[in-house]
Amino acid sequence: MIWYMVNDSTETKIGDVQTQIRKEEDFIYLITSIDLEQSAYRWIDSTVVRTPNLEPFYHSSYNQQRDLVLEFGNKITGYHFDKQTEQKTEIAEETSGSFFDSNFYPELISLLPLKHGFQRTIAIFDYKPKAVTGVLTATIKNTEKTTITHNGVLKEVWKVVTTDDISNNATIITYFFDRKTRKKLLQEVGFKNGKMIFKAVD
Repeated sequence: MIWYMVNDSTETKIGDVQTQIRKEEDFIYLITSIDLEQSAYRWIDSTVVRTPNLEPFYHSSYNQQRDLVLEFGNKITGYHFDKQTEQKTEIAEETSGSFFDSNFYPELISLLPLKHGFQRTIAIFDYKPKAVTGVLTATIKNTEKTTITHNGVLKEVWKVVTTDDISNNATIITYFFDRKTRKKLLQEVGFKNGKMIFKAVD
């Protein structure tokens, strides 16, 4: 996908996002790499979930600002390393109940039994050193059957409108999935002063 910032209808490219998904035995691996226009440093996020219930197993994220590693078990352990302050924080989070990894949640949406008017609340775990950490709620506010023009071709899609506790439900994230393949064709992230969009290349 190509990542753009949109201001007053002007699209400015931020970077390229490539996601690889593969299944090996009892795990699904989701690896995302981001190449930014203004940086030579590549962001790498890796998420591993168990099959068949998509239970979180492992997550890591490395970029020029920080490193984050989470291992899911009876406790969630790992570390956060802030490269600006050189401060390392050890993570040991107690949780209860079932939940999904917040980093897998966008892929999870494409697997749900989507239909017109579909709504759902989903428990997700998210770690932010300077924000709310723990099991939070993500909400599918509405699902709509519609069409979009993607790379010059009219596509029938599911338009899924979501929000979550990570942004205190202030940010609206809208996904557009091909109705036949469930491939994510477009993602819009709306916030106070504009929006970001992610467009699939093909």
